[in-house]
Formats: sequence, structure tokens, C-alpha cells
Amino acid sequence: MSTLEHARLYLCTDSRSRTGDLADFLDVVLANGVDVVQLREKGLEARAEMRLLETFAAAAERHDALWAVNDRADVARAVGAPILHLGQDDLPVPVARDIVGEGVLLGRSTHSPGQADAARTENDVAYYCCGPTWTTPTKPGRPAAGVELLGHAAAHQDERPWFAIGGIESLERLDEVIARGARRAVVVRAITDAEDPGAAASAFAARLRAISP
Repeated sequence: MSTLEHARLYLCTDSRSRTGDLADFLDVVLANGVDVVQLREKGLEARAEMRLLETFAAAAERHDALWAVNDRADVARAVGAPILHLGQDDLPVPVARDIVGEGVLLGRSTHSPGQADAARTENDVAYYCCGPTWTTPTKPGRPAAGVELLGHAAAHQDERPWFAIGGIESLERLDEVIARGARRAVVVRAITDAEDPGAAASAFAARLRAISP
């Protein structure tokens, strides 16, 4: 299986219920350079989320990729997810670890230099995300952290992976976060809303892999 250390492009997507093409969509983006896929859709009942995650797990296995559960430690444990991603208002990392058990990678969202430093040094956090770099409708009401947060993360980074996130909707914006020191990125609409998701994924992945680790 792909490892988090080598992951560069992380995609969050909803269930694609409007288009009904979730399995095909996941196959296309994973075949074109996405390393991690996360289901992000609020308001799902646990059983419905678990059914959708079966599709994520199957696609990730076909493409030797990673997949993640957002927020829900109970669901992550139930489906045997390799990654659980936690926001600042979700369960504390030690509590989440108690629920999911060993072997699950825990990720953390951060929105300020202090939060990024805490995630970077906290036991059991495998990776963290810094943002939102720009305001984004996927996080309504959350102010942008700005590119300055990325500069802080880059200046203090160690071997623990971190990802730029939030409003990275074009290759131009991807270049901006790369210029601030990011080597990994989480995207949503740049791929999910693209006319050709495979081509969009390929372009983002190529840009990230063209830079030094």
C-alpha cells in the first residue's frame, strides 16, 4: 500500500450522489495521481457512511492508495480505515486512539501557527493540514489562515508530513502554496468540480511531484 510519507495529493470528496458516479470517479482520480481520498459529507448516518466507505476502500485497494474517514472515530474503527482525520473541535487525539486502536494513522486540522506547532509535536499525530489558505465554501464561516501559516509550517517542519489546504482551486494557487514551502496539498473542488477530474488530478499531481520533497 502507498505510504503517507510519499503522499503528495490528498482529495476530499462527497458521495457524488448528484452524479451517481462515485466508484468511477474514485478510479479515475486514483489512477491519475491522487494518493489519499477522504469522504467528507456532513449529516450522514453511520450505516450510510459505512456503505459509502466500502466503495472508497475497494477503490483504494485497486490503486494501492490510502483512504480516510473524517471526524468519526467510531466509523473509522467499524470499517477498518487506515486514516482518521480530526478537526480541532473533534475528539482529542488520545481519545480517538483509544477508540480506533493501534495501526490507524491520525491526522489533524490546524488553523494557526500555535495549532500547527501542537500538531507537529503531539504524540500520535501522523500528519497535519494547515489552512484554510483561502476562504472556501467547503468551510463556511471559517476565516482564511493565509499563506503566512504555510510559511510558518515550512520553517518549522520536521519529518512529519503536512499539507496545505483550503481554496487551492487552480494550478496558480497550487504554485502559490508551493512557493511558501508546501510540498503536499489537499484539494476539493479543483478536482471534484472539474470537467475532466482525471486530467485535473494528473496536473496537480505532476506539479507536486516536480518539486523536491
